[in-house]
Amino acid sequence: MEQSMQEVMKKAEVLIEALPYIQKFNGKIIVVKYGGSAMSNEELQKNVIKDVTLLKLVGFKPIIVHGGGKEISRWVEKTGKEAQFINGLRVTDDETMEIAEMVLGRVNKRLVSMVEELGVKAVGLSGKDGKMLQVEKKYSDGQDIGYVGNITEVIPDILYDLLEKGYLPIVSPIGLGEDFATYNINADDAACAIAKAIQADKLVFLTDIEGLYKDINDKSSFISRITAKEADELIEEGFIGGGMLPKLSNCTSAVASGVNRVHILDGRIPHCLLLEIFTNEGVGTAIVKEED
Repeated sequence: MEQSMQEVMKKAEVLIEALPYIQKFNGKIIVVKYGGSAMSNEELQKNVIKDVTLLKLVGFKPIIVHGGGKEISRWVEKTGKEAQFINGLRVTDDETMEIAEMVLGRVNKRLVSMVEELGVKAVGLSGKDGKMLQVEKKYSDGQDIGYVGNITEVIPDILYDLLEKGYLPIVSPIGLGEDFATYNINADDAACAIAKAIQADKLVFLTDIEGLYKDINDKSSFISRITAKEADELIEEGFIGGGMLPKLSNCTSAVASGVNRVHILDGRIPHCLLLEIFTNEGVGTAIVKEED
């Protein structure tokens, strides 16, 4: 009996700790970029969707921007083609673009179903809807890599409309070119551009690493909180490399454009989103404004 009472009291303490955060972020927009291992593991997928749904139910206005690179590669290989990458960017010919749009649409509607199963209204859309994500053709060091797009403009009207009517928008990273052709977009770039355009209070990247390290080989160099200026200095001084470099650049760019705070979290940790937002300690890296 005493043990069960202690467990109940712990639950109460967690709720009390979360209360000021719930009050602070009520009605605020949060963009969650969702991909990586957390998307390929069914149990983690359910946890992420539960977290985002809970954020919606306690007053946040979440938007999910999802990837699907591993799934696209799997389907490309099923057709007998080999996935090709140049400088980390997928070479996207006509057939690959068709597969990518099909796969991302399938992933999108699966996420919609999972959210609606938890009692929250969701709408799945791509950047083509309402001309939300407009792009120009992207080149990799001058090389033509096909239908890969750089975002030139975000028209967020459809997102505002959905949020106002109580829906949770789920966006796949596909855009329209000036020629009205379909282009594949890096999901991190799409999430960052949407967060900037809609002036989100928070932008969260669910990744396959714990967060930011000054030295990736030294676990004691973990950074739980850093200003955008300090992060830019780390980049300039050459401490950040590999896949973290464009991600961190996106983070500092988002803060410079008015997003209040950006979080890098390990999506493999169950309920990392709730732990980061509703607890004093947090579990990932937060990039904040200078005056924060």
